Amino acid sequence: MRLDIYRRAENDGKFSYLAVPETRNIPEEATNTDWQVEARAVEVEDDAEHLEDYEINRVSEQIAEKGYAVTSLH
Repeated sequence: MRLDIYRRAENDGKFSYLAVPETRNIPEEATNTDWQVEARAVEVEDDAEHLEDYEINRVSEQIAEKGYAVTSLH
């Protein structure tokens, strides 16, 4: 699958990341925050579990459930 990756600044110079299938827009519940494009059309295995560069876990599971995947906030 191909994903568009967005990021937003958090505390202490860290970032949160949002992965959305390239054919979809940022979900409505996430449009009220300041997401910026990080990468477009990133090729990822359909059953990907982790996007290490973006600290996103359960990628395919989150996309199946919500239509997007997001970095876990600690």
